[in-house]
Amino acid sequence: MKTHHIAGVGAIAFGLLTLISGGSALFGVVDMGAVVPFVLWFNFLAGFAYVIGGRLLMIGHRLALPVALTILIATATVFAAFGWRVFAGDAFEARTVGAMTFRTAFWVVMVWASVRRS
Repeated sequence: MKTHHIAGVGAIAFGLLTLISGGSALFGVVDMGAVVPFVLWFNFLAGFAYVIGGRLLMIGHRLALPVALTILIATATVFAAFGWRVFAGDAFEARTVGAMTFRTAFWVVMVWASVRRS
């Protein structure tokens, strides 16, 4: 299997898991503690973009790279805004730091896979 195909499948799976976990937290199925609402909403909505970006990457579409870059930039921007809120003393869950670090790193890899495909 080619790198872009494997990366695309991974992005789709990550997107679906993001939709399930984010939806569960947003719609009251599970209590996630001191969530930061804009981060939770961003991650939930980004799950749809992950699925689209993953599909584009999987099929080697020319829009895979711009979509992956957009997701990466948006994720890094939300992560920075989250960091600002933490620095300002707002309540947060420590696991959010790890999750946002993972999401950012994941999309760095997806951009790399997209560039390799281009």
